[in-house]
Amino acid sequence: MKPLYLASGSPRRRELLSQIGVPFTVISAPIDETPLPGEGISAYAVRLARAKAEAGFQQLDGPGVVLGADTVVSVNGEILGKPRDREDALAMLGKLSGGHHQVITAVAVTDGTRCEDVCIGTHVYFRTISPEEALRYWATGEPLDKAGGYAIQGLGAVFVQQLEGSYSAVVGLPLYETARLLEAFSIPCWQQHEVSAQR
Repeated sequence: MKPLYLASGSPRRRELLSQIGVPFTVISAPIDETPLPGEGISAYAVRLARAKAEAGFQQLDGPGVVLGADTVVSVNGEILGKPRDREDALAMLGKLSGGHHQVITAVAVTDGTRCEDVCIGTHVYFRTISPEEALRYWATGEPLDKAGGYAIQGLGAVFVQQLEGSYSAVVGLPLYETARLLEAFSIPCWQQHEVSAQR
């Protein structure tokens, strides 16, 4: 079995991969994340996930499988990245307040000879957020490094009224689809748990 590498600095993605019992090594794969003119949101997420996987693979000394992923939050077709500052975060929360938005997560896996990808869309519905509440949330520090300015697995969970799709995809890695992708590269889930059970 080839070793798996995760081309992501996201602690959420590390936790999710560990949750399904897949051992991996984290590698850095910085890429240009500027959207292309006229590029659709799903196409943008898939392109970045594939670019991260391929950039990660270029760093390997030997054989391996590299997983890259990208999560995009969009409201009315506008991409909401990570907020630059307090004003940007408050503006994002204002756009999300009392409505619904889409979270697109793309996952790509490559072994150097082929690259497979999957893209998952989830609709998230927010309750109304008052300006005072948005300020309090900003003060927690949580919105700063999160796409869309919130973390569904963190304090931001209190805003979520309803979710249609994959919760784990909103966190950063759709586990059902990721497991199937990895199995296509002969990397099974539950490895760590099976080793523990055999002792």
